[in-house]
Amino acid sequence: MKPEDETVSNLRPELHVTADKGILNAAAGMLRDGDDWHLFYQYEPSEGAPTRWAHQFSEGNPFDFYECNDVVAPVGGETRVLAGSVVSSAEGTDLYFTSVTNAGTTIQAARIDEIETLCDEVAEDGDIDAGVRRLGPVVKDVGRFSRFRSPCVVPDWKESEDRTRGQSGWVMVASSGPSEKPVPVVLDSPDGTSWSLLGPLRFNGDTGLSDDAVTVAPRIIRLRDEEDGEIYDVLFLTVELDKGDLTGYLVGTLDETEFTVKTPFTRLDYGHDFTRPRSTNVVRGMQTDDERYAEARIFGLLAATGRGGEPTSQPTWETEGWANALSLPRVVTLAGGALFQTPAEGLPDAVSATQRAKFWTGMCDIPVGSSVTVEVLDTNGEVAATITHSGDEITLDRLDGSPATATLSDADEDHISVLVDGSAIEVFAGGGAVTMASRFWPENGVGELRATTDGDAEILNQWARPRANV
Repeated sequence: MKPEDETVSNLRPELHVTADKGILNAAAGMLRDGDDWHLFYQYEPSEGAPTRWAHQFSEGNPFDFYECNDVVAPVGGETRVLAGSVVSSAEGTDLYFTSVTNAGTTIQAARIDEIETLCDEVAEDGDIDAGVRRLGPVVKDVGRFSRFRSPCVVPDWKESEDRTRGQSGWVMVASSGPSEKPVPVVLDSPDGTSWSLLGPLRFNGDTGLSDDAVTVAPRIIRLRDEEDGEIYDVLFLTVELDKGDLTGYLVGTLDETEFTVKTPFTRLDYGHDFTRPRSTNVVRGMQTDDERYAEARIFGLLAATGRGGEPTSQPTWETEGWANALSLPRVVTLAGGALFQTPAEGLPDAVSATQRAKFWTGMCDIPVGSSVTVEVLDTNGEVAATITHSGDEITLDRLDGSPATATLSDADEDHISVLVDGSAIEVFAGGGAVTMASRFWPENGVGELRATTDGDAEILNQWARPRANV
């Protein structure tokens, strides 16, 4: 997002959402209303300021966002409000967020009666939109379970054993307990405001996670597998490690608190900087059941970690007063128990409308031992980053001594798409089997993308904006 009164810098993305000023801490949620998109994120207006929720809107595509009024900010004894989720209910649009006070945390809700009018008038900085009203706390400490946070809310099933019967009520997955050992929990509600704790999330089958894994930011979506036709739950978890986050997913079925695993924990993104994904919900009545489960859209924070990082060390903080960005929305489908991610529709046209973003996509034939390399050149013609597909592996190298790599299978297409937008790189390979997102800092800005081949590799067909040199 480019502020209206500011010339686009070399490092500020034009298509990826950033805060105008301040530190973008986390994605909160996104709501799709036809071809219109409402995006919410948690941010600090200045370093150390109490966190709050911002709202941006894009008409016709998920790339051209502009700032609206903020929607949630600390009140009373609150010290922070943290990210959660956004859903469309019969009463309006409901925002679920974590309220932090010196006494602890609760999950609270706010409601927007008419979201389509929310951006009609943009007030002064710091004002909360008058169209948002708080509903108060909806989840408090229950017995030995406390410090509920990071809520994700989705429609519940009428009958969990027969998913074709449709949906009724709501289910929430959230975190509870101490920050050093959080416990994922499941709650349900008939109306979205009166919530009952079902208990801690339990797994049936091999999760692929170690017993001591610290998992945060649980998120769940539902997709129909293109191979067997069944509807599954896709559970996203972020594992906090000493050197950053590892975000992945499990595929299975959730029945009350028990998640029966079909696909164990699988890495979601293989780049340097992608964490804590959020799902996109849809305005009620906009989709049929077939459309609802055919695909989903997710996005996440472009950072190595969602907690404990150093965003103020980014070059843009000192020079331009902002840090961090969100990934572009990704279309997600499920086939054979695996997720496939592709760029959201309309990206080529969106790139063409920018001043500096670059996009290259190629269908290739890359025998193992050969390679196709896409070089990211700065405006002086120097290489700032490389993306190399060698048939069975793809590497994103920021030339900092720590390249990111991912393995590709023989069944994956030899297809590569590379988007460079300011300081953000996103790569899609293998027909969506592998994604890689990273931040980098080209001081002179990006000049062009240059694709070359080595060995027996061939570029069979390609498309670029602006045109790439081959």
